Amino acid sequence: MDSHKDLRVYKRSIELVKIIYKITESFPETEKYGLASQMKRCAISVPSNIAEGSARKSRKELRQFLYISLGSLSELDTQIHIAQELNFTPADNGLQSLVNHIKAMLINLIKSI
Repeated sequence: MDSHKDLRVYKRSIELVKIIYKITESFPETEKYGLASQMKRCAISVPSNIAEGSARKSRKELRQFLYISLGSLSELDTQIHIAQELNFTPADNGLQSLVNHIKAMLINLIKSI
């Protein structure tokens, strides 16, 4: 792999970060340091761990960091569900589909290593 920035899963996860930042702007002020902050941290963790794992130059370490990305994505999936249940965001905003797509991409990448 030339660079983590060339990976489609990295590019899609960056798109996810931007969407999460935009969506959480409309959350109630009381959630600024609560759910919104946690969602941003989890979203940022996904591409960050892809990048860190790629920098390690070891298949074993890359796999480990991809699993961390997968874990962060699963946390974010739960937080998106909570935000929808609290009516902070609509249930049909396309986020679930994007998360599932990135999750599948990560799993396929892990399997290929």
